[in-house]
Order: sequence, then C-alpha cells, then structure tokens
Amino acid sequence: MSNSHFFHKDYLVRILDECLNKTLGEVDKNNVFDKAKGKPKITGIAGDVIEQSVLGYPADTRQEPDLDIDGIKTELKTTGIKYKNNRKEFVAKEPMSITAVSPDTIVNEKFSDSNFWHKIEHMLFVYYLYDSPTTVKSSQYANFPIKGYQFHEFNSEDVEILKNDWKLVRDFIIGLQKEYENYEDEYPRISYELRPSLMYIDTAPKWPNRPRFRLKRKIVSNIIQNHFGEKFEQLPKKYTSYSEIEEKCHNLSEEYGGKTIGELINLLDINVNTINKAIGEQIIVKMFGGKSKKMQNIELFNKLGIIGKTITLTENKTRKEDMKLFTIDFDEIVNEECEFEDSQFYDYFANNKFLCIIFQKPYADSKRIEDKFVGFKMINFDEQFIQRDVRQTWLKIKYLIINNKLQDVISLNKEGKPIKNKNGEIRRAPNFPKSSEGNVFVRGTSTTSDVKPLNINGIQMYYQQIWIKGLYIVEKLNNESYI
Repeated sequence: MSNSHFFHKDYLVRILDECLNKTLGEVDKNNVFDKAKGKPKITGIAGDVIEQSVLGYPADTRQEPDLDIDGIKTELKTTGIKYKNNRKEFVAKEPMSITAVSPDTIVNEKFSDSNFWHKIEHMLFVYYLYDSPTTVKSSQYANFPIKGYQFHEFNSEDVEILKNDWKLVRDFIIGLQKEYENYEDEYPRISYELRPSLMYIDTAPKWPNRPRFRLKRKIVSNIIQNHFGEKFEQLPKKYTSYSEIEEKCHNLSEEYGGKTIGELINLLDINVNTINKAIGEQIIVKMFGGKSKKMQNIELFNKLGIIGKTITLTENKTRKEDMKLFTIDFDEIVNEECEFEDSQFYDYFANNKFLCIIFQKPYADSKRIEDKFVGFKMINFDEQFIQRDVRQTWLKIKYLIINNKLQDVISLNKEGKPIKNKNGEIRRAPNFPKSSEGNVFVRGTSTTSDVKPLNINGIQMYYQQIWIKGLYIVEKLNNESYI
C-alpha cells in the first residue's frame, strides 16, 4: 500500500491554477510562516507552504515520491526561479536536490528500481519567483509570487542520459568498495572525480557530509525556460553521452580539416555580413546540422553547458589572447551568506565545458577568412584550479566590496603617466584582480568609454566580466589532445 498522498490530477490543476500570481504568504492558509518568526533561515519553507497550506498534508522526508496522482507516484518539487539579466526570462535559483546517494544501498540497485529513478520518473514542479537580489530571511519568502507549475516527465533521450549518469556513480562506488579496505575514506572522490563525466546530475555536498543526487542548475533552467515559452533548436541527431559528441567532432575534423573559414562558409552555406570571431560558433552549429547563430540556442548545448570558443593560433602555433567568460552578478557577490560552492563563479567553472574550435593563421598578416580549421579540443576545469585560482578571485572581489576597500584607480602607462581614452577622459578602473595577479581576473566592458552603467560602493564603472589568462588557456590546450 502506498504511503503517498492521493490526488486526482484535475483537482491539483484547479487548486494550483488558483495559486498563480499569488504570493506564498497569500496561499498560506495554515500559517506555515509562523514558524519562521524570529528565525533567519528555515530550509524548504516554500515547499512546506505548498505541501501544508495548498495541498494540505504534513511534510515528510521519505525516499519515495510525495504524491499519488490517479495511481501515478509523483515527486513534488517546489522550486525557486530567478530572472536572467534581461528580466524577461527565468533561470533556476539553484540545482535541484533529488535524493541521498546512499552508497550501501545503491551498489545493490538497478536504475529502474533505484530510489533516484522513483523520485524523477514523474514530477510536479511548482515555481515561485525569488524576486530579490540578495538572500532574504525565511519569513520574507511570503512575498514571493507563484509563477507556474508543470507535470514533468523526461523524454527517452533524457532518461538514457540520466541512467548513464546514475550508473557512473554506482559503478564508481562499487569500484571503491572492491579496491579499498577502508573504502569510506575514498568517498570524497565521488563529488569531484566524476564531475567531468556527468551530464545531467552532480552530487553534493562533499563527504564527510552525506551527499545527495542533484539535477544540475543548467538542466533545471532548461526545463524552466521550455515551460515558460523559451524556444531552443533541436539538432537532427540525438546525443546521449559526451563520447558521442566527441565522436561527431572527430568526424567533422576529418571531413573539414585544412579548410579555410572562407571555404567553410561556402560549404556550410552560412550567411554572414562581416567575418568576426563569432563566426567560429556559427561554424560549429552548422557542422552539427543546426541553424542558430549561437550554441546556447541549441537545446543540447544549452542543457549540457557546452560553450563554444574560437581559438586562433598564430602561424607558429602559439596563442596568448585572453579569453572572456561571463559578466559578474554583483548581487550575489555582496550576499555574505553565499558560499563559494553555491556561487555563480563555481557553477560556471564546474558545470560548463568549452568546446574549442581551433583555427590557424597561414601567415602573420593573414585575414580571418584565410584561417584554416585544425580541429576541436574540449576543456574542463579541474577542482584544484577552481579551488585555487577561481576561489582566490571570488574572495578578493567579495573582500573589496564588503569591506569598502574598492577604489577607482587611474590607469598609468609605462612612464607612469595617466592614460586617456579617445574622448580625452583619463582612464580609470576599479582595483579588482588584474591579469598580473592571477589566471582568473576582472576586466570592464562597455559599448563606449563614457558609458558606465554600474555603481558599486559609489564608484561608477563598466559592466565587469571574468576573464581567463591566455597563457593558461594555451597550457590547457597543449595538455589536451585533439578530439
């Protein structure tokens, strides 16, 4: 007999429809928020409100799904969404916790009867908008509106990927138990050694804290964006593993290797007005059979966090150009409660892969259209680099802002004289980490030198972006084989 709470689907649709655009406080008829009074943080307060005040049953922590919807066991997930920078589209507030990893149990499970699969086979998502740039107290969740809900099932392609991910974790644990007498001492390796291979899931927190399976933030964001009407292009072929994607890249290199950008534009029928650095991303998409100009508009690449980067080697096969990565979310930076592992910085470096399309200049002054396609390399950032280089930059930025140490510094040339922009103004920049200080650094960007849209600690500045030093990228690329 099921211990799940029984509902008819049409009844759930009716009561959830009534909740749309109401705040969590407005639907809290059973006064769940009363327990938040005087307490800054109660984990899962939004879910408690949906369970106890909307659906009318007490919270529980069992490993089986929460609901029985017309005989179908269904997991309820009350999930925070946030605006993207444009405040038009939504992304996931955080990864989605699913169930405990449980090493002693998982080694005896098959995917089809695992706790993990039972939790994700049928799901009901209820979305609330976390409409605050900083962390709020639990009681303030009452102000957040419910923006939507959906009954979700993964398609067959997604299920195959999820199954492969789960088996990687299970088989890794089995291997540790066979190889080591004190195998529990090896469990911390689960969270970082498997990360480059897992496509949809990760495990957190790290041992000795008992980890849980999570859907990556990218996957949850993709589900959310599809639900709220954002359209992604589907590639003509399905890919269910990184090895399949790499096999495709290898075949493309065999087919098009040695062709110039000009020849590729003609062969792939790419419409371009000007040939700039963005052409590399368009070439990747076209090679995979897509039509979009950006890889993030492709469902596959968006879900997996595969970011296209164009690398142009000199005629001597070297490269020193720094690489731009992402725009800093300063609302998160000033949040003193945000841990590094939960930050935008960690998520970007840990859960994205760079698919580098590599060209080589035939001679020193050649035009971009003459650059020849060499092949592909895939870059992952290991945990040591993230914990050392990325964390150092994140901590420095955070320290400068929170401790009011941020300064607007005049830029000087080699002679020690102020540098002037084209409009005659003296060039200034905040004292964020520079490329001379480490591999990961900050650089401002704007359309024109006189537009400084950001104000941080009273200092007007350009949008600030994270870059990575070109010499480090060269070192990474040199250590990677062509796919």
